Formats: sequence, C-alpha cells, structure tokens
Amino acid sequence: MTPPSTGPRLRESLQGIPSYKPGRPAPVATGRTMYKLSSNENPFPPLPELEEAVRASVHVMNRYPDLACGRLVGSLSERLDVPVNHFAPGTGSVALLYHLLQAVCEPGDEVVYAWRSFEAYPIAAQAAGANRIQVPLTADARHDLDAMAAAITDRTRAVIVCTPNNPTGPTVSHRELAEFVDRVPSDVLIVIDEAYLQFIRDPQAADGLALYREHPNVCVLRTFSKAYCLANFRVGFAIAHDPVAEALRACTPPFAVSTLAEEAALAALACENRLLEQVEVLVKERFRVVDGLRAAGLRIPATEANFFWVPAGAETDDFAQACEDAGVVVRAFPGDGCRVSIGEPAANDIVLEVGTRWAASHPG
Repeated sequence: MTPPSTGPRLRESLQGIPSYKPGRPAPVATGRTMYKLSSNENPFPPLPELEEAVRASVHVMNRYPDLACGRLVGSLSERLDVPVNHFAPGTGSVALLYHLLQAVCEPGDEVVYAWRSFEAYPIAAQAAGANRIQVPLTADARHDLDAMAAAITDRTRAVIVCTPNNPTGPTVSHRELAEFVDRVPSDVLIVIDEAYLQFIRDPQAADGLALYREHPNVCVLRTFSKAYCLANFRVGFAIAHDPVAEALRACTPPFAVSTLAEEAALAALACENRLLEQVEVLVKERFRVVDGLRAAGLRIPATEANFFWVPAGAETDDFAQACEDAGVVVRAFPGDGCRVSIGEPAANDIVLEVGTRWAASHPG
C-alpha cells in the first residue's frame, strides 16, 4: 500500500533556516516626507549616463546576456591588475557568497564569521549544509580576530571577514587582517567582504586585494550596489585564485548578470569620478551625523561605511519607533541596536534631532 504523501523531502539542514529580512520601505504619510534609511542604499538618483546605458541596451532583452560578462570583467581586470580568470561575476556579492559556500562546504563542515555581522552569512552557511560558528564582536563592535582564529577547527572550510562590518561599521586594520590570514590554515577559504570599500577613509584599513595577491586562499567580494548606485541591478564580483574562481563560476547559475546590468556597471566605471564625488558627500554627512550624535551623548562605534550603529540594546525597538515617528525608517535588530543608513541631508537632520532627544532622556 502506498503511504500517504507528505510532500517532497527537503534537506534536513534547511530546517529552521533564518529568512533574510530586508529593510522596511518608508510608509506613505500624509503631509510630510518619509525617508528610508534601513537598507544602506545610495540616496543619489542614478546619473544620466547610467540611465542612458540601460535604455540603449533594452533592444536586446530577447537575447541571453554574455555568459562570461566579458566586457565588464575585462574592464575590471585592467583597472585592478587582476587576471581575467580570477574573476567571477554574479548577482551582487551576497549571491556570490552563497555560491562560494556551496563550492567549499560539505554537510557538517563549519563556517566561521563575526556576530553580529551581515545577516545573510548564517543563511548562506546553513543553505550550504554547514554549521554556523558565530564569534561575538568586541565591546567596541569590531571583529575579534583572535577569537575567530581560535574558533577554527579541522571542519572549518570558510572564514568570513566583513570590513567595514555590516551592521556595526568598524573596519579591520590591514596589520590585523594580515596577521589573521597568516594564522588561518591554507586549506581554509578566507572571504573578505568589501561591499562598502569606497566609503573607507581610514588609511590603516585592510586592503583585501593586496592580501589576495599574497595568499591563494583569500577571496575578495565587491559590489556595484552601494557606491555605484546600482542596487536594483544586482552586479557584484569575486576575485580569487584558481581553483576557487573556477569552482565559483561553476556554482553560479548561467547568465546571472543581465546585459542591462553589465552595461550599467560599465557606464558606472566610465563616470566613476562623479560617482565617487557623491560618495564623498555621503562620507561628510556620515562624519556630521556621527559627530553630532556623539556630542549629544550617544555611544556610536567607529564607522567607515555609509551607515552607523546605535547600540540601543533592549530599547532598540523604541529607538526605531522614535525615528519612524519623526519621519525616518531605520533597520532595527531587536535586542541589539539600530543600523542607520546615511541618506539625504534632510533625513540625516531628523536622525540627529531624534538621537539628541534620545540621549537626553537616556543618560549614560
């Protein structure tokens, strides 16, 4: 007798897998503007050159894109002095991370990363069947690289370092990261996530590309989503030595990056100077807001990204609600804190006002 159907059998490792929670959009409010500061998006509208590049490529929407994303990879290869075969393009750096862990992890293997860090890390690790080894941040919201090195076992297949760290903001110094890389076994993949690279102003910050050149087990992730205003087009790339780059390309779905996205990324590289001028504006706004909130009494960790962290602890939801009541939506991590993106000056002014009132009513 055929047993009653219970549906398809799914992998046991996916049970209880956390779901990714995007930043909430700003609600519509009558009589005032609401601002979305919950997703680390670039608030500047796309440059005309980017829009024109997309419009000019619409006529090929009935054709498949270039599987190798050859024009973009070729341009990046020249700019970064990296061999073409060391690139793997994909739909944003986060998708490439998923594919990387699929490439290196067997069921029961381990992935080590800081926590709290980018919330996609535990999802990607569990989706690959790996055990998640979360190493707490230091008291000042930085990676504890000594503790991360100590957490590595013979089952560890990958270690992820997010610098600057999302959602808390601090970067890892080059000296710290170089010493850490030297301590990691050569058969463990070290993933350096540099999604916010262009916002760094600390001269001591880690240079992932330099470490990749020195160590065959280092892979660097970068994206066009933040500094280049292309979050919606999902264009990212990984840089790694063979055979990691080859394995990553094998795990990436074919035709992942559309022609429209590739042309937009090429246009962004062509007008990079103007885009980086916008980044400089955001960095200055970051200094203005963070300095103001610290002067008011809030304990804001060092940040080198396009966001900052408010360690509100048990009152995180209350702080997020106070921001929304004033006109801005921030990203709340209940029990830990709020990540606040740098946005338009008007939105940043609201955050300054809310933060100043909050500090006055929550001394110490």
